[in-house]
Amino acid sequence: MGIARGPVIQVAWVTDDIGATERLLSEQFGVGSWTRIDDVVFGRETTTLRGEPVELTLHVSLGYAGDLQLELIEPVSGGGIHREFLDAHGPGLHHVCFAVDDLDAACGAAEAAGVPVLMRGSMMDGEIEFAYVDGSAGGAPYVELARIGPRMQAFYDAVRAG
Repeated sequence: MGIARGPVIQVAWVTDDIGATERLLSEQFGVGSWTRIDDVVFGRETTTLRGEPVELTLHVSLGYAGDLQLELIEPVSGGGIHREFLDAHGPGLHHVCFAVDDLDAACGAAEAAGVPVLMRGSMMDGEIEFAYVDGSAGGAPYVELARIGPRMQAFYDAVRAG
C-alpha cells in the first residue's frame, strides 16, 4: 500500500523573506493573491520534533497555481524542520504535501518503511494534523502528510477562490 497515495495538495518553500517570495511567484509565475497569516504558533502540547515537544512560530502565506496550493513559510522563532532547513540550505523548496485520511496509519507506514517521522503536530483542535517525514532518500528534503478536516478545507477553498 505504501505511505500515501495522494493527491499532492501542496508545494512549499521556506524563505527568510516571505514578502519577496510572494512577489517573485506573483510577478514572474502568475500566482494570484496571497493570504498571509503572521505569527502562527505551534505549541509544545501539540507539536513534536523527533519525538520531543517543540514550540515554534512561523509566518505562513498561501496562494494557488490552479488547484495546487503554494505555501510559503518564514521561521520566526523556535526550533523545527523549517528553521533547520533554512539554516542548512538557505531559502528554497521544502516539501510536497500528500493528503491522507488517517495520519496515524500513514506515520506507522512511514516508520515501517524506514522513513523517519521528523516532526508532527496539529492545529485548530485537530482540524488539521500533519507530519513531516524524511524525503532525502528520494531526493526531496521532506514530504508532508496531512489530514485536513472540513473547516480547514473550507478555509483553503476560500483562499483559492480569492
